[in-house]
Amino acid sequence: MSPLISTLVECDAWNQHEGFEALASEVIAKAVAVTKIKLAKGAEVSLLLCDDARIREINRDWRGLDKPTNVLSFPAVPRAMLAKSPAVGDIAIAWETVAREANDEGKSFRDHYMHMVAHGFLHLLGYDHETDAEAEEMEGLEISILGALGVADPYATLDMDFTDQ
Repeated sequence: MSPLISTLVECDAWNQHEGFEALASEVIAKAVAVTKIKLAKGAEVSLLLCDDARIREINRDWRGLDKPTNVLSFPAVPRAMLAKSPAVGDIAIAWETVAREANDEGKSFRDHYMHMVAHGFLHLLGYDHETDAEAEEMEGLEISILGALGVADPYATLDMDFTDQ
């Protein structure tokens, strides 16, 4: 069962395009299917679509890193408790960083955004990339999720490292 998504748009740039909440729902539904995670009926994910200034504040206040980043995730509960929790967690995505990365990597904004949603949601499920083995597992899931949605392997042309973010 896919979670409900509650979206807060704090950056006007996100309003230039329609459908980002629907895309997030599609990515998260596919992630639930690929991972076979069991979520509580009516479980919710909060999605914050913000700018670099806001994500920098969040990164500084919650992670001690005073810099913007592409995506941040805050799981509500450990993976073992997800089947009973009304909340899955929070994801924040920064417009400028995602747009800049997409441009630098020669990807569409839409595809890179979908990658950030998949990446962020996997963190909510307890996946991480602190070790090579964890990174390999998480990247494999991202590739499977995105591939099932018609998005090319985000790691095919680049060696992206999320560990310092």
